[in-house]
Amino acid sequence: MKPIPFVKMSGSGNDFMVIDNRSRLVPEKQLHQLVVGSCRRRVSVGADGLILIEPSASVDFKWRFFNADGSLPEMCGNGARCAARFAFLHGIAGRRMAFETRAGVIEAAVMDAGVRIRMTAPCELETGLTIALEGLPTVVSRINTGVPHVVLPVDDIATVDVVATGARIRHHRDFAPDGTNVNFVAVANSGRVSIRTYERGVEGETLACGTGAVAAALILARERRLPSPVSLTTRGGAELRVFFGLAGDRFEDIFLEGDARLIYRGELCEEAWRC
Repeated sequence: MKPIPFVKMSGSGNDFMVIDNRSRLVPEKQLHQLVVGSCRRRVSVGADGLILIEPSASVDFKWRFFNADGSLPEMCGNGARCAARFAFLHGIAGRRMAFETRAGVIEAAVMDAGVRIRMTAPCELETGLTIALEGLPTVVSRINTGVPHVVLPVDDIATVDVVATGARIRHHRDFAPDGTNVNFVAVANSGRVSIRTYERGVEGETLACGTGAVAAALILARERRLPSPVSLTTRGGAELRVFFGLAGDRFEDIFLEGDARLIYRGELCEEAWRC
């Protein structure tokens, strides 16, 4: 098999491989193996996910987004920004574009190295939900911002055991069968918001999560009346900004803004993903 050109990108610390698959370079029969194999760290390229840019009959392009474990989530906010900047840099779309995802059509605007995307309408919002965690009642909130998220407030973001606690909530029976992403948020007296996320599909903590940042911002707006925009500092130190409007109790005009950096270009050889 011929090597497959790809670009490595980072959206606020969430890293992705992006492939222009409009001419069907990627072998469909080996796709799952290619995703899982090439996303392995240390023995291959390594990434939180892989994005295929493909033709669309109605908008600028369609994407297929895969988590590192090969699963196919509906949406990824940081990945969407990277896909948009990739499309702009490769002449697939202009600075303003629209593309298909499993969560619906996403609109994006590219601004130098930063990108702003319009999010789809959230659903399944529930605050003050009590779940049993290690035999103790724990109050969390939940919302779907393209994919399901739980938001849990904490006092000290630095000492949270994101992997252990996140895994327990991610697989909790109350969120079965699909599970959930888990976000830990801390609001300082200054109003500064810090966030750490356990991502479903990566099965561990990532340096950032776009849909998680949106979930946290909307929950904090609902519970603590934080105004738009809400700025959140991620585990990797990057800042994500979430803009929104309110129509009664309903959120509308939700945008996520952050960087989408081009890291390097390369060719994916078959040895990189075959076990």
